[in-house]
Amino acid sequence: MGTRIIGWVLLSAALSTGLLGCAARGSAAKQNRTPRVLIIGDSISIGYFEPTKQLLAGKADVYHNAGNAGHTRNGLAQLDTWLGDTQWDVIHFNHGLHDLKYVNAKGALVPPDQGTQVMSVDEYARNLEQIVKRLKQTRARLIFATTTPVPDGAAGRIKGDVERYNRAALAIMQRYGVRVNDLYAFALPRLSSIQQPSNVHFTEAGSRLLAQQVANSILAALPK
Repeated sequence: MGTRIIGWVLLSAALSTGLLGCAARGSAAKQNRTPRVLIIGDSISIGYFEPTKQLLAGKADVYHNAGNAGHTRNGLAQLDTWLGDTQWDVIHFNHGLHDLKYVNAKGALVPPDQGTQVMSVDEYARNLEQIVKRLKQTRARLIFATTTPVPDGAAGRIKGDVERYNRAALAIMQRYGVRVNDLYAFALPRLSSIQQPSNVHFTEAGSRLLAQQVANSILAALPK
């Protein structure tokens, strides 16, 4: 009887050691792999995606959602597809410029007095909060990029709206403990030198400058 008990003890110890070894190997594999980063956003992020990817080469594998993320309603609809089954380490995301724009009945960009705003600031906030809740489920480290400025004369948008939408977004990020990459504050004082005239889009050099800010924010969030 004593021999049998000793045998069971030895077997249990061996199984425990094996399981602990598997767990340790799994943890080591996760630590040794290159971190995976997902950037979610519209054409502004598409502009800084490639230079960001280059800046983080060898430090992280960087991906962008397919196409233009558009407004928050589209983000909610497409989010699971964009996330896929990848284990993301960092997700850098933004919605805003397509929520606050004005369109006609066919969805074409028009002057504000000739169209309807895609999302009110309240609807934007509700959608964005749902996006944050879903992103939190991934257990990735999240970074919200504030929406970049709308300059004077930009088609289909009102200059002051960005500040209102960013305030709503920042309140949500604070509530959920999400890091913020304040691209709005970074771009604003140098806007005339990095943004296309009367256009929300940036010059190639401007996108590279934004990429440096994005890369720095991602590096700070990467698992150590």
